[in-house]
Amino acid sequence: MAALWRLDVALREKTFWKMLYESAARADEVLCLNVEDLYPQDKRGKITAKGGATEWIHWQSGTAQLLPRLIARRTHGPLFLTSRKAPAGTPTLDVCPETGRARLSYRRAEEIFKENTRLLANPLASPDDIEDLDGWTLHRIRHSTLTHDAEGGTSTPMLLARCRHASVCSLERYARPGVDAVARHVAERDPAARRRGPAYSGCPRSRSARGWW
Repeated sequence: MAALWRLDVALREKTFWKMLYESAARADEVLCLNVEDLYPQDKRGKITAKGGATEWIHWQSGTAQLLPRLIARRTHGPLFLTSRKAPAGTPTLDVCPETGRARLSYRRAEEIFKENTRLLANPLASPDDIEDLDGWTLHRIRHSTLTHDAEGGTSTPMLLARCRHASVCSLERYARPGVDAVARHVAERDPAARRRGPAYSGCPRSRSARGWW
C-alpha cells in the first residue's frame, strides 16, 4: 500500500483510493457518494448499502486532507466525476449540476486502477512489458484494509462493523495474516525474548560489567 500512495496519479484517484482504504468501503458504494452525503467535520459519509439500507463509512486524516481540494466549491452532485461533460441522456442524478460532468463509473475507475498498478502487481516484470500485464482490482484495497486491521489485533465485532457484513464467516477471507505479521507475532511471544527484556542488552560489555566473564 505504501507503494500505491507513491504513484504519480491525479487528485481524483488519490482521494478515491485513500477513501477506499481508510473506510474499508466497497468501491461501488463510494462512487455513489454525492457531495451532500459528506460530513467532513466528522470524517464520515452516508451511503446506500446493499439492499437499500442507509449506512455510514468513516475515514481518516489522509482522506480529510484531500477532500476539500477535490470538492473545491461544489455543494451538490456526484463526488467523483469524469473529466468530460456528461453525454446526452445521462441520468440527472449522475450529473454534477455545477460542472456538467458525469459521475465516474465503476468500470472506468477499475480500468484506471488496473493500469496504474500493473508494475506493483508484477514486481519482477520489466516496464517494457507493461502493456501485457494485469494490475490489481479495486477490491484489493478493501481486502488490504481489513487484513491489516485483523493483523493489528482489531476485535471481531469491530471488523464486522468495518466490513458491514452480518456473519462472522465472512471475515475468513480477510483475517488471514501475512507472512510478516505471523513472524512478528511469533517473535513478540518468544519466551527467550521476554526474559531478556529491556534491562538485558545482550552485548558483551554489559555482561562483563556484571562479572559474567
